Amino acid sequence: MSEATPFSTLESAQQTGGASAVFDRLIETLVERGDFHKLFDATLLRRKHELGLPLHRPTSFEDVPAEQKEAFEQTYVAAARDVGERLLGQGKLGQAWIYFHAIREVGPVTAALEAFPVPRETTEASEEVIDLGLFKGVHPTKGLQVMLKTHGTCSTITSLDQQFAQLKAEDRAACAALLVRQLHEDLLQSVQHEVKQRMPLTPPANTLRELIEGRDWLFEDNNYHIDVSHLHATVRFARSLSPEAPELALARDLAEYGAKLSPQFQYGGDPPFDDFYPAHIQFFRFLANDDRPAAIAYFKQKLEQEPDATDQALIAYVLVDLFVRVQQYDEAIPLAEKYLVGADDDFAGAFAELCQQAGRFDALRRSAAERNDLVTFAAALLQDLPAK
Repeated sequence: MSEATPFSTLESAQQTGGASAVFDRLIETLVERGDFHKLFDATLLRRKHELGLPLHRPTSFEDVPAEQKEAFEQTYVAAARDVGERLLGQGKLGQAWIYFHAIREVGPVTAALEAFPVPRETTEASEEVIDLGLFKGVHPTKGLQVMLKTHGTCSTITSLDQQFAQLKAEDRAACAALLVRQLHEDLLQSVQHEVKQRMPLTPPANTLRELIEGRDWLFEDNNYHIDVSHLHATVRFARSLSPEAPELALARDLAEYGAKLSPQFQYGGDPPFDDFYPAHIQFFRFLANDDRPAAIAYFKQKLEQEPDATDQALIAYVLVDLFVRVQQYDEAIPLAEKYLVGADDDFAGAFAELCQQAGRFDALRRSAAERNDLVTFAAALLQDLPAK
């Protein structure tokens, strides 16, 4: 007698128990093999058979009539969730993500990334965490953390720069905080080492600011203690920090260190950050509520002295952003109305949201009328009416 094969077993099941037995045996075999991709197909094949639908494309919705789509979709979601969980159990995060992403349930993958131990060296698993976490946006800070450890600062900053604008605001802030902490720690150690060499009895400093204060000799002869391009990028990323972030003080320390570097290492940025480090010091001072009037005066002076309309808009955007972050809407709205709404058509939606937050529908009506936007004007008019 010939030995039974999986195929002959399915045939036997069909003869003894019909279609239900075939599916039971098929699913049992696929689970035993750990072939979870085929398990997904088999689960949907079974559902299509139950619904009396064609079986040649088991996972496709195209041949599912409208009246049966809901029933098929329920099975699809449940099967994707089941297979995704099984793949997570095998540590196959990337494959699991395909199924959870398809049903818009990435929470289990995020949790799995969070639990992933940060390795000392690059592995196939760590590369998968970086791809999912940072490049696919499932858990950006975890991806960044693993990349910092396994690829170093240079590659990490380059990769974050490519992804930064696509991240959610809270993820940008979290990634910036992680990078600020790392760079501050590295720079503090480097500067501390040089100070120790020159002044052996100097007690360790807790912050970079106290370590460099009064020690301009640290910067003599174009000296620096960390890759200046890394410093420049990290200070720029730090503009995403919230006013409550403890890393804000570290970011200001980094900017104050940068301001002491030789001019050849102080790269300019877009207005108002053309004078890069001094401008960032004022930016961080405002967020930290350290003499906000002086910080605002710094940027307003730049705005008043700027003749170019495009650069005026860039400076005004920074001022508006600062005011909005601390909910000073009465300061933000006139600046936005004067410099931004007319300069950039795409800003109209953001201005409407700002007016909504501030309850300033009068400003929104005025702006809409100037732009001949009847729809926005009507929306502002109706929202400004007292509730009945």
